[in-house]
Order: sequence, then structure tokens, then C-alpha cells
Amino acid sequence: MARLEGKVAIVTGGASGFGAGMAKRFAEEGARVVVADLNGKGAAEVAADAGNGAIGVAADVALRKDIDRMVQSALDAFGRIDILVNNAGYTHRNGDMLKVDETTFDTIFAVNMKAIYHSALAVVPVMEKQGGGTIITTASTAGLRPRPGLTWYNASKGWAITATKSMAVELAPKRIRVNCLCPVAGETGMLAQFMGEDTPEIRARFKSVIPLGRFSTPLDIANAALWLASDEAEFITGVALEVDGGRCI
Repeated sequence: MARLEGKVAIVTGGASGFGAGMAKRFAEEGARVVVADLNGKGAAEVAADAGNGAIGVAADVALRKDIDRMVQSALDAFGRIDILVNNAGYTHRNGDMLKVDETTFDTIFAVNMKAIYHSALAVVPVMEKQGGGTIITTASTAGLRPRPGLTWYNASKGWAITATKSMAVELAPKRIRVNCLCPVAGETGMLAQFMGEDTPEIRARFKSVIPLGRFSTPLDIANAALWLASDEAEFITGVALEVDGGRCI
């Protein structure tokens, strides 16, 4: 039997990178998936690729009305929500913390932090009524072992990790598990932002601190998320799972 057979999942930031990898992997394992992204066209394309009845929804996770619409779309299409993946993320370019403008900071706050609050308000009552569910957030090794040059992004991911642990304790009586993933830098659209610029020399420097010697891939993150979302992890909650090739050791 497929590991997510009969389950319904929402994946935000699902049009590319880690989110697209998770959406496709979840669908392969039997889940009905709602692929949500600011890029509605991209979300629809990933949903079509994922198959198994997946649908794409245009949604800006910084806006509560969009999150409410995303949740309602899942309920209208599939009747329940078993898995929520808060994957959408935003960063500033690697550099001087004092040169990050306020608009960029506010976007990081809205997408990486406040969206978790909004999604909880929208999804927790649904999961409680169903008798349980699981919430997974894509955090980062940046929230555990911060690098210079990404201070405000690092701080947002530290917030996400703490929120995960506190939510896990508070929601446990409702049978809602809450965990997060901490990927090392990966082959996604944000990689150049993390590095400042994408050159062979900078890539080599970043890889040199990853013991397994490579960046993460969407499949690495998708497989970790799949386990956390599955019943195999039914006793796992409040965990910040390092998917980092040993970076945090």
C-alpha cells in the first residue's frame, strides 16, 4: 500500500524546488495534493506532472485571505486536510545585515514567519475536527548553525524551529503532529541568493562544509517530508530534522 494512500496534502511554495519535489513524491505515494504557489501557472504545471488528481492553486501565503482560499480549495476538492507543508520561503541576498532594506525584511517576516501563524489558524480547526493531522515546515540549517551574511533569513528560520516545537506541545492533545525540516543549501531557485553569487569558487566553498560533499536536492527533502507525513512517524513530533549531509555536526 502506498504510504500516503487516502491522505490529502497541501504544499505551499509548490511550483518549484523543494515544494515541487514534495508535491510529486507525495502524489507518487498516494496522496491527493494541493500545490499552492504565488506562481499559479507553475503550481498548475507541477500538479499536472504530479498526477493522482493533484490540483494547483495560486496563493500568496503572506495574505490570510489567500491561505483561507487555499484551505477551502482543498476541502472543496478532497473533503479533508491531513498534511500541511509550510514550504514557501523568501530570503535576502547574502551580504551585510545593515544593507537589507525594510521591504525585504518585511517580506521575509511575512512569508517565513507570519504565514505559519496564518496557516495554523486556518488548518488546525480542520485537523482537530477530523481527529488529527500533521504540519511540516521547511526551516533550514540556517536556523541551527547560522552563516554570516544571512542574518535576517537565519533569524526567521530560528523562529520557525521554535514555533514548530511550541506548536507540537500545544497541539499534541489534538493529535496534530508538528515537525520541521532543516535542509542545507539546495539546488533550488534561491541558491544564488544564499551564496551571494553563483560561481564555481563559491559553490566549492559552500560544499566544503558539507561532510557528504554536495548540496541537498528536492528529492532529499521530499523523502524526509514523506516519512514525517506518513504513519511510520506517528510518534514523532516537535523535531527539527536535519537534512544536511552532516552540515550541522
